[in-house]
Amino acid sequence: MRELYTERLRLSMADETKSELVLDYFKRNREFLAEWEVKRDEAYYTVREQEKLLRQDMDLTAAGMLAKYWIYKHHEPGRIIGSVTLSNIVRGPFLSCTLGYRLDELERNQGLVSEAITRLIAYAFEELGLHRIEANIMPRNAASRRVAEKLGFHNEGLALRYLRINGKWEDHIRMALLNEALE
Repeated sequence: MRELYTERLRLSMADETKSELVLDYFKRNREFLAEWEVKRDEAYYTVREQEKLLRQDMDLTAAGMLAKYWIYKHHEPGRIIGSVTLSNIVRGPFLSCTLGYRLDELERNQGLVSEAITRLIAYAFEELGLHRIEANIMPRNAASRRVAEKLGFHNEGLALRYLRINGKWEDHIRMALLNEALE
């Protein structure tokens, strides 16, 4: 599905025609996101690089390995406020994926990312038929942990030096949500 809807939000896949909106989101949130994401070089903050990345996203989507949705408020259809992503989608006996999410700094504490993820979980379990969604969260990211816990994810333990974030190997809490309908 190219678009998903909630009460307040539209979640929409994007091809390279949305590169300027995506770039605007990243420029607005550059400092805010730096602590939580991979280190970015200056080329990342160009339309050309965003076009390339969006084409890659669409290729992975076509291959069934990715479902990335950009978040818009219904009353602001031309402004991206975040994204929710199911990546590393694996079929066969695994039926699993990894959840990623980010939200505009100015949109925090309104329940928007939880609303978007709730819809994405329904899509993952009901439409894609996945059994497991994993979220890997740095221990110091209390806000992200609260979101996952509120949505029913359970802690499966600590993965030491799991991802290189902002130039440093960071531990991550491995959290998972299982599709009980497939048990």
